[in-house]
Amino acid sequence: MKLPRRTFLHLAAGAAALPAVSRIAWAQAYPARPVHWIVSFAAGGANDIVARIVGQYLSDHLGQQFIIENRSGAGGNVGMQSVLSSVPDGYTIAFVGPNYAINPTLYEKLPFNFIRDSAPVAGLIRLANVMVVHPAVPANNVAEFIAYAKANPGKINFASGGVGTSPHLSGELLKMMTGINLVYVPYRAAASAYPDLMAGQVQMLFDNIPSSIGHIRTGKVRTLGVTGAKRVAAIPDVPTIGETVPGYEVSIWYGIAAPRGTPPRDRREIKSGGERGIGRSEVASSSGRARRRAHADDAGRIRKAGGGGNREVG
Repeated sequence: MKLPRRTFLHLAAGAAALPAVSRIAWAQAYPARPVHWIVSFAAGGANDIVARIVGQYLSDHLGQQFIIENRSGAGGNVGMQSVLSSVPDGYTIAFVGPNYAINPTLYEKLPFNFIRDSAPVAGLIRLANVMVVHPAVPANNVAEFIAYAKANPGKINFASGGVGTSPHLSGELLKMMTGINLVYVPYRAAASAYPDLMAGQVQMLFDNIPSSIGHIRTGKVRTLGVTGAKRVAAIPDVPTIGETVPGYEVSIWYGIAAPRGTPPRDRREIKSGGERGIGRSEVASSSGRARRRAHADDAGRIRKAGGGGNREVG
């Protein structure tokens, strides 16, 4: 069969265009509808703030809305269980923090195994917590606070946004390393603790830096120290607690995970956009360090923190 020259050229052009069309369709296939990003803590906290900043960037650059949903409860377990039991199609993802390394030490039995049931997506940022006090507390630095606490054992309240969170454990570590006796007052979220701190109902609070920086800048609370190994760019005059208490350090990390079985292509799209978004945000420039490698690195740290057997994370 002999094809007319014009027909042959049309067919050849169409065949040549097919790979390009396929590549475009493949690139545009995800996301095809809104993505639900579950944050396992209440609105207004550091997890929520970082997720909304990154989520807006993802929405703008991937062409579909990333909807932030706050599902708090049981130290983050409620929200994470809802993600890990969802369909692994790339349209439900989880905000991940250090609580998923901490929780296996607090809960005898968890409804999921984080390492087994999740797929790593991205590591976003590493940052520190901060120690703030009511202005009436007669302490301008960590050393003076320790001395004041030792002179008033059991009379000083300290708060954080939830039992077992990294701010809570930051306070417990300070107690353990200095021998001071503080009364712990848990709140559902750090945002709900600030009114009581400013009113003097609690005297001291440990919080993540993203959710505390606004209060610090107003001058309504006094900042005594940061928990990381180095000072923080946003508040460079505030020393690390380790400068007063040798060996003290608490660093935290945030990332993104999805249900096990989520397509690698979808995870790569979120990873690339998420890392670019946090890298360009004020959170990364002032509070911590944006990370350029996969959340899989952090999965190893979670395993190490969770230990084996019943201590395995998740």
